[in-house]
Amino acid sequence: MNPFINDIEDLAEGHPVRVYFEESLLIKNILYEIASTDLYSDFEGFVNLFNQLSGVEKRFARKENQLFPYLEKHGWNGPSQGMWAFHDELRSEMKLIRKYADEKNLKEIEHNLNHFISEMQRLMHIEEIRLFPNAMSLLTEDDWKEMREGDEEIGWMLNNPPAPYPPKEERTGYGQNIPKKEFSFSLEDKIHYDEGYMTPQQVNLLLKFMPVDLTFVDENDKVIFYNRGNERVFPRSAGIIGREVKFCHPPKSVDTVLKILEEFKKGTKDAAEFWIKYKQRVIHIRYFAIRDEDKNYKGVIEMSQDITDIQKLEGEQRLLDWE
Repeated sequence: MNPFINDIEDLAEGHPVRVYFEESLLIKNILYEIASTDLYSDFEGFVNLFNQLSGVEKRFARKENQLFPYLEKHGWNGPSQGMWAFHDELRSEMKLIRKYADEKNLKEIEHNLNHFISEMQRLMHIEEIRLFPNAMSLLTEDDWKEMREGDEEIGWMLNNPPAPYPPKEERTGYGQNIPKKEFSFSLEDKIHYDEGYMTPQQVNLLLKFMPVDLTFVDENDKVIFYNRGNERVFPRSAGIIGREVKFCHPPKSVDTVLKILEEFKKGTKDAAEFWIKYKQRVIHIRYFAIRDEDKNYKGVIEMSQDITDIQKLEGEQRLLDWE
């Protein structure tokens, strides 16, 4: 018996590691039920169980985007490489089994299922004897509290959300004494956005090289921004800045634009899209209402993208094709 498992009960409810172990118990139960299900007499039961198991993607995503970065901060990079690759192998196996389930190819499901179950069990064993014990020794309490906030954005595979962490009774003044998070890059001259920090120059470069045309119209229907990419779909010039948006479209389109703005302002709609043929290319045009945290209308983004080549894509391309 791994003594660390006994220590889990000492962790407060909602602690990220305790939640991982609660998920582990759920996964083990589902795997046991799957292994005990006769595919040929209860195929529907198998599919229902496998659908439940697909929630493991949230667990993988939390580890990859939450736990692993904190381990990297403390100098342990192994999980970001080895265990992430293990996740991807399991994703591929799940995708294959799901394909066979859609085809009702029971022989192929049977052929792949035992190996998949064995690999899932091996992953959880590595988590229990190495990943989580090492994480508990490396990470600080502040790390776990920060991590839990991000975990909530991704979600869990549990039937009900776990208890808050830190517990509600410990949340008085929570966050006031937590040290400012340290990053591996300088924050000098950078602006804090919802997630991340960038200099104005970096933001400008991001928008310039983004493969879509963006135009921002404020709440007063004035054009206040467009990105200046090298290959714009529609021509733009600095003369449109400050101009009313209704004067930036051909007369035949103005009524449609005004209708979109009206519905966005009333709050009855949040998006509108069109696709047209333009110079032998297929152009996808989308409008998105912009609202603040109080749902007040703050403008609209118009986004245009040439999707001609995208429409031609088939199958998958997982390897680099530069040669």
